Amino acid sequence: MSHKVRSFIANYLGLILILVWGLAPFYWMVITALRHKDYTFDTRPYPVHVTLENFQDALATDKGNDFLAAIANSLLIGLVTTFLAVMVGVFTAYALARLDFRGKGIVTGIVLAASMFPGIALVTPLFQLFGDLGWIGSYKALIIPNISFALPLTIYTLVSFFRQLPWELEEAARVDGASRGQAFRKVLLPLAAPALFTTAILAFIATWNEFMLAKQLSTTDTEPVTVAIARFSGPSSFEFPYASIMAAGSLVTIPLIIMVLLFQKRIVSGLTAGGVKA
Repeated sequence: MSHKVRSFIANYLGLILILVWGLAPFYWMVITALRHKDYTFDTRPYPVHVTLENFQDALATDKGNDFLAAIANSLLIGLVTTFLAVMVGVFTAYALARLDFRGKGIVTGIVLAASMFPGIALVTPLFQLFGDLGWIGSYKALIIPNISFALPLTIYTLVSFFRQLPWELEEAARVDGASRGQAFRKVLLPLAAPALFTTAILAFIATWNEFMLAKQLSTTDTEPVTVAIARFSGPSSFEFPYASIMAAGSLVTIPLIIMVLLFQKRIVSGLTAGGVKA
């Protein structure tokens, strides 16, 4: 067997191993969601006694669960957070990448420190702060912390991209009479579209999956899907609704997977756009 064939086989075996490792939990979640409740703990790796009752239970409201409202809350929180994070992040990234000003290194260090700060350390002070402001259970208490988590990701992704854009493009626009703002808006921003698209998707997914702060700062009226799934109740206090939780998890995860598959080319192009000099 030639070296080329062995390398080809090894690459595909590694790819298959990664796919199995990453998709096995999701596959098992879907399989469990499709099984009848009496066969929730069946160990066979294929659907048995297939039913859609678990999905009906996940969407039902007669047990105090309102999963559709939680999905709407997550969409609202995710979209607003993503929009604000990208809007602020793109201007910050441009300033850090293209402008020279006093304290630039300090600002960069603060952004880096914010991205590394453990979220668990913020639960108590944020709960105290928003409690004093009367914001507990409001969308403001859920959106503002998520913006602080999404901003470092947005800034660092866009900074690496803006640094690789040739200065000549902006200088040519300035020579033609454009102001710095016009050059940014009409020349650089269209070129940054792949990176903006990538950061928006990543920020939205991170916000959609956030649980820890949402658990403490939300109420039943504003809770996102992560919190709603965690407090799913069964027919009785002695029965935990594993199958319904798996169905709800499938409903939450499948749209994200479809979104990533549809826009994977844009995501990859955005992540790699700043890696090669123009």
